Amino acid sequence: MTVLISVLSFVVAIAILVGIHEFGHFWVARKLGIKVIRFAIGFGKPIWTYKSKDKDHTEYVLAAIPLGGYVKMLDEREGEVKEEEKHRAFNTQPVWKRFLVVLAGPMFNFFFAIVAFATIQMMGINSVYPYVGDIKPGSAAEQSGFETKDRIVAINDVKTPSTRQVGLAVLNEYLKNPKLTIHVVTQSGQKADRTLDLSNTPLLADEGDYFAKTGIQYWQPPHETIINSVLPQKAAQQAGVQAGDKVLSVDGKPVTSTKFFSDYINSHAGKTVQLLVERKGSKLTLNLTPKLTEMNGKTRGMIGVSLARKFSDDDIKDLFFVRKASFFEALKNGVVETWDMSVLTLKVMGRLITGEASLKNISGPITIANIAGKSALVGFSAFLSLLAVVSLSLGVLNLLPIPMLDGGHLMYYIIELVKGSPVSERVEAIGMRIGMSLVGVLMVVAIYNDIGRLVN
Repeated sequence: MTVLISVLSFVVAIAILVGIHEFGHFWVARKLGIKVIRFAIGFGKPIWTYKSKDKDHTEYVLAAIPLGGYVKMLDEREGEVKEEEKHRAFNTQPVWKRFLVVLAGPMFNFFFAIVAFATIQMMGINSVYPYVGDIKPGSAAEQSGFETKDRIVAINDVKTPSTRQVGLAVLNEYLKNPKLTIHVVTQSGQKADRTLDLSNTPLLADEGDYFAKTGIQYWQPPHETIINSVLPQKAAQQAGVQAGDKVLSVDGKPVTSTKFFSDYINSHAGKTVQLLVERKGSKLTLNLTPKLTEMNGKTRGMIGVSLARKFSDDDIKDLFFVRKASFFEALKNGVVETWDMSVLTLKVMGRLITGEASLKNISGPITIANIAGKSALVGFSAFLSLLAVVSLSLGVLNLLPIPMLDGGHLMYYIIELVKGSPVSERVEAIGMRIGMSLVGVLMVVAIYNDIGRLVN
């Protein structure tokens, strides 16, 4: 069922984002007087078609494989054009018109991201205050003097009201300078600064949670640990553990948090542990043996469950809050967030090219499908947030000066403006082969990473 939800969510997400991108090309072309022959979402056999009743008789197509799309415009390079319609062919348009038509696709992706981020903020974002909890021994954070329940309020003067803002700010500021100034409010209410030196902590050198590599773990109050789901044929199911069980203790030690329970299981691979759980008001004792499992190059004990936390009402008030903005504030924040994340995406791409960031950080369709499915289960806001992030990523990717992508065509038009004549067909053909090769290699790496994550 989860796989089906992931696949459906992925298809819906890609269809929406491709539709927005192609509509950008379509809308601007129509506004500039260029004839559009076909507007298609998907490839392969058409499952729905419609021809408009206007003079252009534009054909609208929904095809069986919704993993792309295209806008076909009248063009002398693709077929014979009647003399009376040549002035409406794409290839006969001045450079500035062709430039705008091509640019419109990525720009509509950015516009969608702005609207999506603004909508989420107006609806209200469930957020978590960024309190500092445990510090990993030997980490950069340990040298910074953090104290339990320090609340991070800013990083290099960038305000961070929630854990999400902290994560984005850490990566963004790290890419500028690995020495960060963390502004905190201590548990006693005093303002203080902590210097977090990440010079010897390459956050992007390999796959994984880059924020966790700083050594900071967020504080959480004691909470109930609930078994959220149980995988078939794993140690937990074989021992009789069921979804909904509340874990009271492990080997006689009270379970005060999901982290305590998870760490205990991870460190007891191959050893029989005793769980005391509560199920429908009754207490049960269950014995199980965590299986030694390798994940991302590390071995740990696994029993095949996912966990959920249950906080008290007082803890919820202290730890969680809802960020909500007015229309104009949300719109401004949407623009800022889209800009910041687009710049951040470009910076990470730059580190990938120079080798300072691992290629394992690249994700492909399988990972996106997995995240899409999870976000769809969480709710509309989470799914819309995913659409916004993927949309701006598509916008950035399509603007790269790579032949085959929109950015490659824009590069050709700039050259045409400079030299006064179009790039030759031979140069375009060579560029197309180079572009296809680059994009092909990128897809192979992304899918390889996806499969690795799936196997792990």
